[in-house]
Amino acid sequence: MMAQLQQGGPDEKEKTTALKDLLSRIDLDELMKKDEPPLEFPDTLEGFEYIFNEKGQLRHIKTGEPFVFNYREDLHRWNQKRYEALGEIITKYIYELLQNECHLKKVTLPEGYGVIVLNPNENYIEVEKTKAQIQLSSDISDEPAEKRERKDKIQKETKKRRDFYEKYRNPQKEKETMQIYIRDNGSPEEHAIYVWDHFISQSAAENVFFVAHSYGGLAFVELMIQREAEVKNRVTAVALTDSVHNVWHQEVGKTIREWMRENCCNWVSSSEPLDTSVESMLPDCPRVSAGTERHELTSWKSFPSVFRFFSEAVKAKNSLVKPTPTRRSNRIKYEEF
Repeated sequence: MMAQLQQGGPDEKEKTTALKDLLSRIDLDELMKKDEPPLEFPDTLEGFEYIFNEKGQLRHIKTGEPFVFNYREDLHRWNQKRYEALGEIITKYIYELLQNECHLKKVTLPEGYGVIVLNPNENYIEVEKTKAQIQLSSDISDEPAEKRERKDKIQKETKKRRDFYEKYRNPQKEKETMQIYIRDNGSPEEHAIYVWDHFISQSAAENVFFVAHSYGGLAFVELMIQREAEVKNRVTAVALTDSVHNVWHQEVGKTIREWMRENCCNWVSSSEPLDTSVESMLPDCPRVSAGTERHELTSWKSFPSVFRFFSEAVKAKNSLVKPTPTRRSNRIKYEEF
């Protein structure tokens, strides 16, 4: 009797089984849609009641407050779609600034596709599958086994990163779709190599600098693995901000690790003051504090130190003396983002 009570008894087990069965039949996406406002959003900043002030900060027109994600409580899906809609407007706004004020040229990647790559992490298009395509096998490939294995590994990792985001990105998806990757740009790693081959390596710039945030750091390391000699010859310095690269998992060779120690610096999220040295378990590049514990602000907070690091790298290159990591004694104070 005691053993039966401890295990909950047959009746309790039946109730638990019935509850699990009920929960398994509940469509969580449908629950999220219940009592949800229409997914219709403005197509301008003013429509969202936001504006960029003279310091380049996004602020609410009426309250002056920064962007608030949880605009409506308990409606995460709706808030996510609102966030994405506003993000599209901001992306367009920034590209216009880059073209009009910085005089940069907008190009399509790759040539002839007519697709402007705005976010390498979501660098693909979706089309509805035809019945014939569903039946076709996509396993046929004439690529060497080693290259195919590396590509498969990259695509699996990319899929893992997208799975959670995709649930909220398009939760109303009803048609069976397939992902058609843009030629030579199907992942952040491929995109970095493509941009290097078609633009950076062909530029006339005497000094090439990289600022790579988060997964961008991993993409840069992959670029070094694939184009080691070219990168060493053209790149003056590399600033990583909270990079997620891993020299062991990416099987980085000794010569690349040595080059990174001399020419790279990683500003990581930390509670320590800006430029404070942070211990690292990896034998690659120096790690210093970005002056913030917020991952998304590490680039913004470390910019003064990053540009100082680049200036020192140019001077060192001209004098044939290697640059030193930034120092706490001369860090620049500036307002919170």
